[in-house]
Amino acid sequence: MRLSELKGIGPKTEELFSKVGVNSVEELKEYYPVHYDSYTEPQSIEDCRPGSKSAVSVTVTDSVSMYKAGKLTIVSLDVKDSTGKIRLVWYNSPFIRSVVKRGVTYVFRGNIVSKKGTICMEHPEIFSPGQYQSKLSTLNPVYGLTKGLTNNTVVKAIRSAFAATGGVPEYLPEQIAKTFDLMEEETAASYIHFPPDEESLMRARSRLAFDEFFLFILALRMLRQEEGNKSSDFRIPETWLTEDVIERLPFRLTNGQMNVWREIEQDLSSGRRMSRLIQGDVGSGKTIIAFLAMIMVASAGYQSVLMAPTEVLARQHYEKLLAMCREQGLDTVKPVLLTGSVTASERRKVLADIEAGHVNAIVGTHALIQSTVTYRNPALIITDEQHRFGVYQRQVLSERDQPPHMLVMSATPIPRTLGVIFYGDLDISILDELPARRLPIKNCVVGTSWRPNAMRFIKKEIEAGHQAYIVCPMIEPAEDLQAENVTEYTAKLRKQFPDIVIGCLHGRMKPAEKNAIMQSFAEGEISILVSTTVIEVGVDVPNATVMMIENAERFGLATLHQLRGRVGRSDLQSYCIFMAGVQSEETIRRLDILNHSNNGFEIAEKDYELRGPGDLLGIRQSGDAAFRIADISRDRDILKAAGELAAAVMHDDPALVLEEHDLLRLKMREYMHSDVRTIVL
Repeated sequence: MRLSELKGIGPKTEELFSKVGVNSVEELKEYYPVHYDSYTEPQSIEDCRPGSKSAVSVTVTDSVSMYKAGKLTIVSLDVKDSTGKIRLVWYNSPFIRSVVKRGVTYVFRGNIVSKKGTICMEHPEIFSPGQYQSKLSTLNPVYGLTKGLTNNTVVKAIRSAFAATGGVPEYLPEQIAKTFDLMEEETAASYIHFPPDEESLMRARSRLAFDEFFLFILALRMLRQEEGNKSSDFRIPETWLTEDVIERLPFRLTNGQMNVWREIEQDLSSGRRMSRLIQGDVGSGKTIIAFLAMIMVASAGYQSVLMAPTEVLARQHYEKLLAMCREQGLDTVKPVLLTGSVTASERRKVLADIEAGHVNAIVGTHALIQSTVTYRNPALIITDEQHRFGVYQRQVLSERDQPPHMLVMSATPIPRTLGVIFYGDLDISILDELPARRLPIKNCVVGTSWRPNAMRFIKKEIEAGHQAYIVCPMIEPAEDLQAENVTEYTAKLRKQFPDIVIGCLHGRMKPAEKNAIMQSFAEGEISILVSTTVIEVGVDVPNATVMMIENAERFGLATLHQLRGRVGRSDLQSYCIFMAGVQSEETIRRLDILNHSNNGFEIAEKDYELRGPGDLLGIRQSGDAAFRIADISRDRDILKAAGELAAAVMHDDPALVLEEHDLLRLKMREYMHSDVRTIVL
């Protein structure tokens, strides 16, 4: 159903929604809030801290003043209580002078900032004490926006969407929903936007997270069943060639890398079809193991395929493999790159070479699984962060008369017990050592007052010939949400450093534009890259030595650790600056964990212990399609329950033919064959 079919949405508003990735009523209902604005009891002025949103109850004793600053009209009012004084500031709102009266008590609520040593509340809302009392404890959704699209417009549109589409039938049998104490699906879909209270919000979130986990796990189990017998038509003999390559590498593989390589070598030569996950922390050296597997397959006369989630990463893998083949004289390995951006003539040649078997180490993106690609004898499929390709893509690769070996690489830190549930169809190998040549990253957790120092430090690193990342949680400003955004941050930085090349990257950009920016950064043409978490699984830029993360308190520790892993990828000393917008005791305690550990598994475990499964902290706005609600670290109890149900369903009714599973069967059919569904952890 088109958005323009909803009341109040014309072509212009429809175009604005398209900019935030919403192109249908169904997508609008799944455009979840990035935050909830909660009205809390007014506090004393002395407790108002910069970076927070606060409410104060005061009686106005001074007059409202107004003055011009260029084209800007500034209205201000100083108010006080028994603990201190604060300045209220409104912009281009002259009507405030006729609204606020001396001698009257009001509740003012807004963002607290510090300007030249003065504590200010910017553009506060104005309530009578009675009005504010009625607002207490309500939760108001805050959405990711784009210029011209207001939060109020999104709220109205979503209400219209629910009214226009009616109820969705519950696909889970009633008994299952009761057993797992799950809120009804349609109610959860509504309450995630408009929760009547915090408990309802938590239950709605739990239900939607359960659905995301359950459907994904069940889809993988069903796919494993379709794959059937695990015997392989590709028995790859062990070869001395890989041993020679290992000996000639300019670095020594860690014991962990050698152990994982032996497991893969044994799988490939065993006569059984390999389905293995290499799980290793950021920078643990997974790619070289993948290359060794490709060399082993090529030496046996077969093709291997390496799929990466982004075009830039695919190109980087290809160039590294090509360089290694040249340096080591590996004539039997013939790499080729296939991505969506190759020219038509290049594509025709690559496709012909793949079909004829002239190339045998094929690297690329989703372009590798299109129907136009005909492989000669693919014996091994490697997916880098395979959950980004989703179930459908995995299914495409397995639906061959001679299914290939499957090798999956992931840097997502999942404890083994959860990995068995989530990756139940894969054997798991863990890389838990970092290469010895890497220097530990130096970390610091600071408040926003330290930002000028951080900028001076970044400039110094740039002048030394290095590069830096700056990560913001938002793409553009959002109403009622005080967090740094990529668009405005980039503009400010370009004014501050006019002689430095600064790039801007986020998930709403077109793939070609994203690839061009990442390629420019990888080649050193861009010195500072301002980005959302879209770079979390990015390219290897050894020259990048600084990662600064704004509003670090809004991310989970596991995400922060993944982002930190973009630097420290060479023998250069690297640094990570965690900039906390809100410096509460709890925030500092959480972020301080990153000061003392570089182990992703340990960090994920401590993150779970501190935050608990119900915490709503964090903004998921990378721009990628994702687990929109679920989080493996935070929602491990929900993951376990979803895994139990998937196992029970597969045991009792693997083909979903029972009448009670009629709606589940339809749901799974839609899920399994959606070629746009991808999963991001």
